[in-house]
Amino acid sequence: MSASTVVTPPESPAVPRIVPLRRPGRWVSAAVVLAALGVLLWSMATNEQFQWAVVARYFTAEAVLRGLGLTLWLTAATLVLGFLLGGLLAVMRLSGNPVLVGVSWGYVWLFRSVPLLVQLLFWFNIGALYPALSGSTAVIGPLTAVIIGLVLHEAAYAAEVVRGGILSVEAGQVEAGLALGMRRSRVLRRIVLPQAMRSIVPGAGNLLIGTLKGTSIVSVLAVQDLLYSVQLIYNRNYLIIPLLLVATIWYVIVTSLLSAAQYWVERYYSRGAGRLS
Repeated sequence: MSASTVVTPPESPAVPRIVPLRRPGRWVSAAVVLAALGVLLWSMATNEQFQWAVVARYFTAEAVLRGLGLTLWLTAATLVLGFLLGGLLAVMRLSGNPVLVGVSWGYVWLFRSVPLLVQLLFWFNIGALYPALSGSTAVIGPLTAVIIGLVLHEAAYAAEVVRGGILSVEAGQVEAGLALGMRRSRVLRRIVLPQAMRSIVPGAGNLLIGTLKGTSIVSVLAVQDLLYSVQLIYNRNYLIIPLLLVATIWYVIVTSLLSAAQYWVERYYSRGAGRLS
């Protein structure tokens, strides 16, 4: 090749132009939803029937705060006692003992089949079956009947949540612990449960929020929870809508806080699970 020869490099292929996919339907639907939401919020803010001034006046009333405190206490007690009993039922169901398995299965079947309101009314009227208890309101009073009914009802659902979490752990984890000479109780406490919590926490969080809202049913037994407290007030002043809004806003606030706590607990137990946070 002579020195005067010029070699021209081959032309690079043209880079194709990337055109983003247009989705006009997505923007139109978003605009419609935002417009509808704006109209709804505007109607709520300007409708005098909502009586927001009355809502603000009763939002922190002493009777309302007492009812809220009892609602939170009932929710916490039901959750703790329900999951203690539910955990025991889950272990019984997985024990392999046919008697324990049958008792646990029968318990869950029965208490998931009977509506919660029926259970509360049953425990409140237990004196009709056992007259010795009918004269002692300290034994089976309205609050005691509510606690018994809520805990027994919660335990049936908690048992399935815990059982599902335990079953999500590979059987090889248990076998490895037993091969190391660990007792089954220690394997359950130190190996199985920490891993099962990733599956238990979401279900437990949903059950907790459902329990919080479900406590409103205790008002039928004249237990002064949040809903019953606002009912007592609007039965005197007939301001039904604003008082119901007071209860609604408190339920939304507490539920939102519990949802945030559930999110952080899930993140804690999801560490090292091999997924993006």
